[in-house]
Amino acid sequence: MNAKTCYDIFNQSIIDYHKTDHVDTPINNPYSPNSVEHLLYLKNWIDTVQWHFEDIIRDPKIELHFAIEIKRKIDASNQHRTDVVEQMDDYFLHLFRDVTPKLNARLNTESPAWAIDRMSILCLKIYHMQEQVERTDANTDHLEKCKAKLNILLEQQHDLGKAFEELLEDISNGDKYMKVYRQMKMYNDENLNPSLYKK
Repeated sequence: MNAKTCYDIFNQSIIDYHKTDHVDTPINNPYSPNSVEHLLYLKNWIDTVQWHFEDIIRDPKIELHFAIEIKRKIDASNQHRTDVVEQMDDYFLHLFRDVTPKLNARLNTESPAWAIDRMSILCLKIYHMQEQVERTDANTDHLEKCKAKLNILLEQQHDLGKAFEELLEDISNGDKYMKVYRQMKMYNDENLNPSLYKK
């Protein structure tokens, strides 16, 4: 796996979503269910739908009951996103299962899958900032500011992709090692969220 593969699949997912541009559009994942490509496409699809949920809920005229409905969908989406990231970490743990870390091997601040999470979100930022750059109803000042932001996002995309590939190389060489902490979200757990277990 390399950064280009990830970015290509993420961009494909984003383009596919925007064919309808509707949060209720069912996913049509083109990759084999048992492949890492399937997980990458699914991961970005979740992110893309959630991006638009976040837009919807910020409508100042949104009706309260609809806002609550969207907030619960965002919570469910966050949980699904985390579950998929952990599945990708399982993939990398399996991929590097035979690598023996060197005695001086270092631990990275994030796992490969959480780096992929950032890469996926970055593709969405770039897509939507590009939309702003191409607006015909915005003034020149807005367009110039958005173009400057887009250039920074593109630079960040390059740097993050390079860092991701270097992380995989370091792990495969034994210079770094993976240590995965499973997410322990409390708000979704009826035994951990006081608003749920005190009812």
